[in-house]
Amino acid sequence: MPECETYRGIEQAANIPFATDTEQVAMLLGSGMRVSAQDTVPFALWCAAQDYLAALWTTAIGLGDMNMNCAIVGGIVALSAGSVPTAWIEAREPLPDDFNFSVPGG
Repeated sequence: MPECETYRGIEQAANIPFATDTEQVAMLLGSGMRVSAQDTVPFALWCAAQDYLAALWTTAIGLGDMNMNCAIVGGIVALSAGSVPTAWIEAREPLPDDFNFSVPGG
């Protein structure tokens, strides 16, 4: 990635301990209020560096653009975990019969 505001934000996020208050991290890095990569990606990556459930709850606590942030974080942690937790798949609303959906390892 070329050196830019997003890159600098990611570097900053990499140095913030997970024990730091999530709302403080969101204020420092941004959490989507400006609706830009610079304002979402660093915070989303900081949140995604945890286990599946903790990553999504941490993301929601950061407020901001929760839909965008949770979509980014959910995609990252699902890929790193290999799948969405089975209990979550079983608890979702039914999908249409013609919807082609498969989950790796699920």
